[in-house]
Amino acid sequence: MVDILPDRAQKGRGAVGRPAGRFEAQWAVPVDDGWWRDEDEDMPRLRTTLTADAARTVISRNTSPDIPFDRSINPYRGCEHGCIYCFARPTHSYLNLSPGLDFETKIFFKDQAAERLEAELRKPGYSCAPMALGVNTDAYQPAEENLRVTRSVLEVLRAFNHPVSIITKSARILRDLDILAPMAADGLVHVMVSVTTLDGELARRMEPRAAAPRKRLAAVKALSDAGVPVGVLASPMIPGLNDAELERIIAAAAEAGACQAGYILIRLPYEVKEMFEAWLAAHYPDRAGRVLSLIRQCRAGALNESQFGRRMVGTGPYARLLQQRFHRALKRHGLDKPMPDFDCDKFLKPLAQGGQLALF
Repeated sequence: MVDILPDRAQKGRGAVGRPAGRFEAQWAVPVDDGWWRDEDEDMPRLRTTLTADAARTVISRNTSPDIPFDRSINPYRGCEHGCIYCFARPTHSYLNLSPGLDFETKIFFKDQAAERLEAELRKPGYSCAPMALGVNTDAYQPAEENLRVTRSVLEVLRAFNHPVSIITKSARILRDLDILAPMAADGLVHVMVSVTTLDGELARRMEPRAAAPRKRLAAVKALSDAGVPVGVLASPMIPGLNDAELERIIAAAAEAGACQAGYILIRLPYEVKEMFEAWLAAHYPDRAGRVLSLIRQCRAGALNESQFGRRMVGTGPYARLLQQRFHRALKRHGLDKPMPDFDCDKFLKPLAQGGQLALF
C-alpha cells in the first residue's frame, strides 16, 4: 500500500497539479516511496518549454451567436500567464498534454504565422471583416518578448489595412504602439485589456505570470493617450471571490481612459471545473464552499453552462444582480457607449514581392 501525495500549489504557477486530459487512457499520480519530504525547497522548479507549431492555417472561424467576431488568430497554444480559470486549458488535452501545469509550461508558437496569414489574406475569395487576436490564449504572454510572433502578425494586418481587435492582460502590448497608433488613426484597431481584480495578492494567486493590475491600467492609459480605442474587461467575474470589485474596476478603467467596459461570468468547461476546485481548496479553503455554491446558483445548479446566450452571463437572481450592477456602473462612468466602428473599406492587398501590377 503506497500513499498518494497531495498536489500542492507551486510558486509562479496557477494550476495545482498536472491532471490528465479527458482523452487520456492512463494517468499518473505522485506517491511517497519513503524518500519524499514535505519541504517546498525539494520541489523541482518547473521550466517553460517553447515548441514551434507548424500550423497550415492561422485563421480560426466560428459561428457562435454570442461572440462579436467570426475569425480569430491565436499565435500561441498554451499560456504561461497560468490563469487558473482559463477556459482554453482543455485545448491542451487534444495534444495529449495536461490542461493543468502542462498548459502553462509547454507552450507552442506558430513561427510561420505571418507567412500563413498573408497567404490566406491574398486568396481571391477572402472577404475582410475584423480579426480577433489572442482570444483563447494571450498574444502578449512572456514568450512574445523574444519570439515576436504577434508583432509579425500585426505587421501583416497593417500592410493589408486589415482591422483587428486585441484582447490581452499584458502591458507588453505597449511595445507595438508604433503599429497600433497608426492603425487606430485609420479606424483599424480596438484593444480590450482584461482587469480581473485590483487586489495584487489575489492576482498573483489567480493569474501568477500576468501583469500586475496597476500595470494593466497603466497600459490602458498609454493606449488611450496614443489614440487607440481601448476598453477594459472585468473578466471573469467570480461570485464570492472578485465580484465585489466590479464597480471599482469599472471606475479605475474610466479613470485610466477606457472608452468601454465589459464582463464575463466565470466559465468552467471540461477539466477546468476540477482544477478550479483544487485551486480554491489550496488558496482559499475558508471560502471555497461559498464560491462554488454561488457559481452553481448562476449555472442552474451546475458549475458550467455551455448554452449560447447564457454561458457568458449566467442565470438566476445572483447573475441578474451582477448584470444590473454592471450596467449601473457603466452608465455612472460613461462607459456605456460602443467602440468606434472599424473601417473595413480600407482593406487592400499590397503588391506581393516579385508580383505584377494590376492593369486596372
